[in-house]
Amino acid sequence: MRKYFQKLGSSLMLPVAVLPAAAILMGIGYWIDPEGWGGGSAIAAFLIKAGSSIIDNIPILFAVGVGLGMSKQKDGSAALSGLVAYLVVTTLLKTDSVAMLQGIDAAKVDPAFAKIGNAFVGIISGIVASMMYNRFSHVKLPDAFAFFSGKRLVPIMTAVSMLVVSLALLFIWPPIYSILVSFGEGIAKLGAIGAGLYGFFNRLLIPTGLHHALNSVFWFDVAGINDIGNFLAGKGPKGVTGMYQAGFFPIMMFGLPAAGLAMYHTAKTKRKKEVASLMLAAGFAAFFTGVTEPIEFAFMFLAPALYFVHAILTGLSLTIAALFHWTAGFAFSAGFIDFFLSLRNPIANQPYMLIVQGLVFAVIYYFLFRFIIVKFNLATPGREEDDDEAAPAGAATGNNKFASMASTIYDGLGGGANVTSIDNCVTRLRIEVKDMKAVDQKKIKSTGVPGINVVGPQSIQVIVGTNVQFVADEMAKIHKK
Repeated sequence: MRKYFQKLGSSLMLPVAVLPAAAILMGIGYWIDPEGWGGGSAIAAFLIKAGSSIIDNIPILFAVGVGLGMSKQKDGSAALSGLVAYLVVTTLLKTDSVAMLQGIDAAKVDPAFAKIGNAFVGIISGIVASMMYNRFSHVKLPDAFAFFSGKRLVPIMTAVSMLVVSLALLFIWPPIYSILVSFGEGIAKLGAIGAGLYGFFNRLLIPTGLHHALNSVFWFDVAGINDIGNFLAGKGPKGVTGMYQAGFFPIMMFGLPAAGLAMYHTAKTKRKKEVASLMLAAGFAAFFTGVTEPIEFAFMFLAPALYFVHAILTGLSLTIAALFHWTAGFAFSAGFIDFFLSLRNPIANQPYMLIVQGLVFAVIYYFLFRFIIVKFNLATPGREEDDDEAAPAGAATGNNKFASMASTIYDGLGGGANVTSIDNCVTRLRIEVKDMKAVDQKKIKSTGVPGINVVGPQSIQVIVGTNVQFVADEMAKIHKK
């Protein structure tokens, strides 16, 4: 089950990767017209509306992205089927349709159906589409119906399946929606403390990949909170909208890079050069893009107690930012790029204070991490036993670098005789193998990857960083030979 949700989380990153386009368009629009929100400039209005066309259709992006990502061959027909599934369910279960089905006035229809076009339903649509693709994409029909065989059959079966799903949702969506709303409202009623609890559990769930499910409740319009969408659209109370995003900026831009510096300074002398290379690249990614997995996975499993401290500090950061109503928002993650784009958003409230907060957290992270690492002799990068690691592989440049890295990792995984599946998310290779005993972790680590996460008897993740796609592509080439 965990493996399934991890794959789902990986699939969600495809549509999420589209959101920065919306942030850039809307951000430029707000820079042009920060007072009129597009009302005082046709160019600003054009850009803001263009960006909102993406944000307002997140459920559709999820349906298409999940359908594509969860299908075995990642074929376009699975993506098309995701769209078909979403259109079927949202048309059948919109308020007017439900009123007709139930034979009641539209005003008496459960308000849950007014929110049927949400990210949660988009994900369900994508999942159903991928299941239909995996089941029917190679089915051959009798000659009279041969035109509809194989991939052409997938959207047809998806539409039929969604009739059943829609019928089920007609009865179970209202209670599900009620639970989600109650959970969201319960956290929201706690104010700054609720934001802190969200931040704490968000980090704790990172190793499992289940943080995406938690994020959807607070960031998107599943339970009516829609923190990302409302911030980018400038909706809601100033100083409140964005409270489930703002506290991440001090952590991702300042706290974790400072933690990386602490790990560098506490590494063994002969390992400092290696650790410096790792932490410099990971720190750069965290600061500018908000992608923190290369740093987090570097110590997450080597020093889990330290990661727990990191989760507490993240919760504390969100609490402080929410308490003082300092807000900024993002469309991808809490890095400098999103921070800069949100500065002129009219609903951003004292965003520069997040930099001050970040500098304070940088000091806290550095000295606290350094103290804990030394005091408890934690095996953070560069402090492992000498015989646990192989020397880093020789440096290479350009495509040769990724090809060389992919070849070494592939061999370390046991090669073609052991590797059964290759996939990736934003920063991790997600590999399926026949026998975990055939995996040579020392060889994989010799490439300088930040970490390895064994998540099941046949499932292993290799944390590469933001260039993971290039490594995955090279590995796929080797695997096909």
